[in-house]
Amino acid sequence: MRIRALAIRIIKQFLRDKRTLAMLFLAPLLILCLMKLVFDGQAVSPDIGMIDPPAAITEKFETLNAEMISYSSAEDAQAALKAGKLDAILQLSGAGTPELTLEGSDPSTNRAVLLLLQNVLQNGAASSAPAITYLHGGPDMAAFDSFGPVLIGFFSFFFVFLLAGVSFLRERTSGTLERLLATPIRRSEIVAGYLAGFGIFTLLQASLIAWFSVDVLGLYMAGNIGYMLLINLLLSLTALTLGTLLSSFASSEFQIIQFIPIVIVPQAFFSGLFNLDAMNPWLQKLSFVMPLYYGADAMRGIMIRGEGWRDFQTDVYVLVGFSCIFALLNVLALKKHRRM
Repeated sequence: MRIRALAIRIIKQFLRDKRTLAMLFLAPLLILCLMKLVFDGQAVSPDIGMIDPPAAITEKFETLNAEMISYSSAEDAQAALKAGKLDAILQLSGAGTPELTLEGSDPSTNRAVLLLLQNVLQNGAASSAPAITYLHGGPDMAAFDSFGPVLIGFFSFFFVFLLAGVSFLRERTSGTLERLLATPIRRSEIVAGYLAGFGIFTLLQASLIAWFSVDVLGLYMAGNIGYMLLINLLLSLTALTLGTLLSSFASSEFQIIQFIPIVIVPQAFFSGLFNLDAMNPWLQKLSFVMPLYYGADAMRGIMIRGEGWRDFQTDVYVLVGFSCIFALLNVLALKKHRRM
């Protein structure tokens, strides 16, 4: 009887908590559908540029259903490669050795280019294997060097989101926030104060991760570590403002955890850990509303391609915009607590 009574109490508790029921039954289905869309998208072939390609080469690319883009000059092809529109440039010089320039920032794409060209050139299209050069990276770049910058951004975002949400929730449940709201202090000052307090630790975390990744783990680093630190800090700030915002709609630490499948998991899918080009075009557009997409894009540009401010400044402005929007929504969310 006591076991049955305890079981009935637990069942009734779950039935009253609609959010828990949704997370229990709907969240796994949502994530599985998202994984289906991400991993079962369209086939991707590398984009290879050539300067005035011979007809035989063009026909061979068409036979293999591969993408080959013709350019009239080497300067145009190099500009496209630097802009990320091409994965490689192949130049044929008569009977001499072909020259292949790889973009180089993704080892898996490099392997796909080499495999494709092996099939294209094996039937006498070239007398010898191509001489390979790299625009970024090199032949020794490991897979971890490629997606390491994305992981740095992801873990910074994830842990700051989780800790900020739980910490701000405790401020509410302990009564500290209510006592602050009973004073003449403005809601905007409360939000700014909390963000400044938490922000010190996010700065320390961003610095620690940047140092550990480069100096201890030995991740490939072609750019300025100060820029890397800036992007990591902005990602942490965005996660901080988002975590405190969503904590306003949670009544326990368990409910903060429930936001992870909805907020964090989709960020991972659209951050660059997986090839976005393999997704359906309409699904790719979802990445534009994911803060981690912009942070990961800037981190990879800095660490692998050695980009400067002009190259990733748009990502910075977008992350600052996300932080400002979430901070403003935090101020508005505090209005309901002040009324209480």
